[in-house]
Amino acid sequence: MDFYQLFNSAAGAQVEQEAGKGSFAGQVDLSRAAAIELDRDTYLEAEARGLTLSELLESEEYDPTEAGCPLDAFERQLALAGIRLGGRTPTTVEQFFQKAPALMPEFMMREIKKGQAMRPELGRLVANSTTVASNRYTPFFVDTSDDSRFSMRPIGEGAEVPQLLVTEQTNAVNVRDYGLALKASYKALRYRTTSQFRVLLWYIGFKMQTDKIGMVVDTIINGDGNDNGATVINSAASGTLDYDDLISLWAQFAPFEMNTIICHVNSLKTILTLDEFKDPLAGYRFQASGDLFSPLGAKLVRSDEVPTDYVIGLDHRFGIEEVITQPLLVEYDKIIEQRFEEAVVSESITYAKVIRDASVVLDYQY
Repeated sequence: MDFYQLFNSAAGAQVEQEAGKGSFAGQVDLSRAAAIELDRDTYLEAEARGLTLSELLESEEYDPTEAGCPLDAFERQLALAGIRLGGRTPTTVEQFFQKAPALMPEFMMREIKKGQAMRPELGRLVANSTTVASNRYTPFFVDTSDDSRFSMRPIGEGAEVPQLLVTEQTNAVNVRDYGLALKASYKALRYRTTSQFRVLLWYIGFKMQTDKIGMVVDTIINGDGNDNGATVINSAASGTLDYDDLISLWAQFAPFEMNTIICHVNSLKTILTLDEFKDPLAGYRFQASGDLFSPLGAKLVRSDEVPTDYVIGLDHRFGIEEVITQPLLVEYDKIIEQRFEEAVVSESITYAKVIRDASVVLDYQY
């Protein structure tokens, strides 16, 4: 999905709705916010403590948000500086820099995260997300090859207790750095309003999440480097995808549950038009909200990174884990100095298999 398609989607409607927000009329105590001097050193302190600026501002020694306050600590800094993100007269980027340049990097990161939230499908594909200190991570290996060794059964005196064998995988996975340079000159942005600028930031976050879904797809199909790519089954007839083939895919999951289907848009269109799924209520829900129906109880997720002849079945509770060494980071030095040409948005992230049998691939053009 490109920038223009975003605005024709359900996410685009949310963008327009959000753009009208950002100003607050009411009484908020800004006394503690006014006592804080924000600069480059504040970002360095937050980084040293493993926090974002927003999280640092919420700490006890800064300006924690009291129950019932309509603004969080960072929003109170925006209010103190007179920054308006919406309404009839939103602040321009140039005015933002004139009033509070030190707030711009955190503003950008928060808005990028809002864009990431516009692709909630990623959360439906990941069993767990963990942060590690090293750029190499060794997933654990669960031996599921012999069910009889791990099953509930009466244990007689002196009998062997069933065992689930858990070891480490042979190969570690590399947690790679991913970055995106925001190459927009100050001249191009200075007269734009913050409500315009934040839409661009939303799109950056939205696109980053889309790329992560592609990374998950690659890990499911090819594995994480430990010879644990998904099992591939074939359709009954090459070149066709029908209801019986989806039933065969579903049947592969015992004792797991196929609660997610990931496929290319071409396969998605085929599934949506199968006679067995032409439910008038399902069509009504899709037309009313844009939500895809759930064949066989599985949530449909579109990813055009999936080969056109593949349909991926996944039990998202056990299939994939997300590994992070550096959460989302916006390069703050150059932004505060109003030099956007080299401003970089980056993350260090990878995906690994948890249990191999929790994902299966159906190939219908073999």
